[in-house]
Amino acid sequence: KATQAEAKKYSDVELLVAEGTNDVNLQISQVETFINQKVDAIVLLPFDGAALTPVATKAMEAGITVVNVDREFDSPAAARTTVLGDNYGMGVSAGHYVCSQLGQKKDSIVAEIAGIDSLPLTQDRSKGFKDALGECGLKVNNRVAAEFTVESGEKAAANLLQAAPKIDAIWNHDDDQGVGVMAAIKNSNRKDFFVVGGAGSANVMREIKADNTLIKATVIYPSTQGADGVRLAR
Repeated sequence: KATQAEAKKYSDVELLVAEGTNDVNLQISQVETFINQKVDAIVLLPFDGAALTPVATKAMEAGITVVNVDREFDSPAAARTTVLGDNYGMGVSAGHYVCSQLGQKKDSIVAEIAGIDSLPLTQDRSKGFKDALGECGLKVNNRVAAEFTVESGEKAAANLLQAAPKIDAIWNHDDDQGVGVMAAIKNSNRKDFFVVGGAGSANVMREIKADNTLIKATVIYPSTQGADGVRLAR
């Protein structure tokens, strides 16, 4: 919505939207289509920056401005500019919250449900979380990785819950995959821990406010990156 609102500010901008979700091949095909349409600019949040690097480079070579959002390409030649969130800071914030709740209990068991492990943003989030926990004498005792999807979140959480009979806190990197995470938790009938979310989705915010869920906090992530990309592309 922020992206569409930004585009409407400019009478000389026509916004074409392609929803590639988490399908790399579909995203590549969509970028190819935009190249063939000879658009002036592409604002791209790649599911996998490395996998989208070749087609983004192709777009740049065709004279199309590419703005990379959130997940970096492998080559600087693949984009004119890049808009990044503070992923390390996101992990730090999650860690600080866990410390505020458990810092006096040094034997607390902390679990982490990451996103796609190969992505630098996931690695940055995990490092920030680990560093912040270390400040209060805690550590990540159990860690699994999902793929930013509901299905992968549910599977990863189910595996975690089976492997860890005792948990005091879980940080889930992403509120979208968190839908699956919470489904797995519900199926397990466990209530012996609290959950910290990631990205600050509206649904999670409402649940926290209502205080009717194990999610007690979520880490806010910039919601204006797409809008910033449109502004920069123009």
